[in-house]
Amino acid sequence: MLGALGAIALVAVLAGCGSGGSGYANAARPPSPVSVSIYLTDDRIAVSPSRVGAGPVTLLIANEGTRSRNVTLTAPAGTARSCVAADASSGPINPQGTARVKLPLVQGTCAVGDAGGALPPALLVVGPQRPSAQEDLMQP
Repeated sequence: MLGALGAIALVAVLAGCGSGGSGYANAARPPSPVSVSIYLTDDRIAVSPSRVGAGPVTLLIANEGTRSRNVTLTAPAGTARSCVAADASSGPINPQGTARVKLPLVQGTCAVGDAGGALPPALLVVGPQRPSAQEDLMQP
């Protein structure tokens, strides 16, 4: 009888462990990732969409030109506020090749160009932070 009462008391003590009474702090999720397409030819760079909200993005880059290209995201000339915390680069992309780059964007403007500077850069404008994906179900 004494052993059974001791076991019940032990279970009751262990059940109360770890509950500080403050509850669980449910931090908000980041926004859902957005895809931005970058298309390179021998003559130009195109970005679609050219305006997005701040948060995680996936850059889908297609090099349809005849030369290998290295896509860069930098602050445009004459501006101090870039859409990336530090300049970003895709690395070399072969002709007829593709690349995928995942990175977080912040509010600002980026010049999307090639590392050689042979093509005129396209602009990517990043607005305020997109809403949290906290209430979105079935997210990756």
